[in-house]
Amino acid sequence: MKPLTIAVTGLNNNDNPGPGISITRALKASTLEVKVIGLSYEYSEPGIYLEHQLAIYMIPYPIPGSDNVFRRLKEINDLHKIDMLIPNFDTEIANFIRLQPKLSEIGIKMILPTLEQFNERRKEKLSEFGTKYKLDVPSSEPISSVDKIHSFASINGYPLVVKGKFYEAEVVWNYEHATKAFNKISSKWGLPIVLQKYVDGIELNVCALGDGTGNTFGTVLMRKLYVTEIGKAWSGMVIADSDLEKITKKLINKTKWNGPMELEVIKSKDDGSYQILEINPRFPAWVYLSVGAGINLPERMVKKCFKKPIKNNIKAKEGTMFIRYSIDLICTNERFEKILSLDGNILP
Repeated sequence: MKPLTIAVTGLNNNDNPGPGISITRALKASTLEVKVIGLSYEYSEPGIYLEHQLAIYMIPYPIPGSDNVFRRLKEINDLHKIDMLIPNFDTEIANFIRLQPKLSEIGIKMILPTLEQFNERRKEKLSEFGTKYKLDVPSSEPISSVDKIHSFASINGYPLVVKGKFYEAEVVWNYEHATKAFNKISSKWGLPIVLQKYVDGIELNVCALGDGTGNTFGTVLMRKLYVTEIGKAWSGMVIADSDLEKITKKLINKTKWNGPMELEVIKSKDDGSYQILEINPRFPAWVYLSVGAGINLPERMVKKCFKKPIKNNIKAKEGTMFIRYSIDLICTNERFEKILSLDGNILP
């Protein structure tokens, strides 16, 4: 059988890394025969410069209501028959959900939530989501003006968390700090900004896969051991937590979630409750940990997509750790100029 051709986005690997490189590593470590194609939005994404690992193609930024991304993918598909595409940026997923029928017509499969599922778990709607599905969610409020900070803080107190609608969050300790964070984050990601009550406790993450009918076919639970200034896990350990596992499976069952999901959770020091901070509609950047834990989640999703058998009784190995590190990629000026001159078609 010919190898499956899998296209992935999210090749950035800065202090807020995308999942694309981790997914590529997971697929290369799987039992599947795969050829991975990287889809990049910017020439600065480090995944472009991993020579001999990916074929790379530049794609345009998704503009709502535009077929520019579809046209580019059709061009790439004519060169390399793409069997499956795994999008990894929150900002692009809604566009790919809308494009799913057209991409399916040219043979490109995806496993994605519905647009309704995607929208209802947005940060600015998380309180309503928690009420609907009976989840513990910290008090939060979307705001479009700094004038709303005082009223939220008067009820919930400081510290509180200021969040961008797509990415970035900052714990703030007073009104001036909150205003500064509001302006900084909104300038990057737009409005609304979400204010969320701060919860002190143990930081946990879950990566899970839903099959679209209410069943879960893979979970890895992780405790953050080291967190960067912007709240990203730089090291973590696989844990066993039956209560958090039940919460995850119950959520997937009730929502009929399709595809990967990451839960960001705080186990409160006050009452031991599991407070859901965010629900991300994609694989996390730490998903390669699932390979070390013996339950390769990207491999499972590809197998599910192509109706290959999956062993559902496997549990992630408790105590497996990941430690992220930075590495300098050396690139010649000639290669950089070649990349810029190839009109978005970058081969190893």
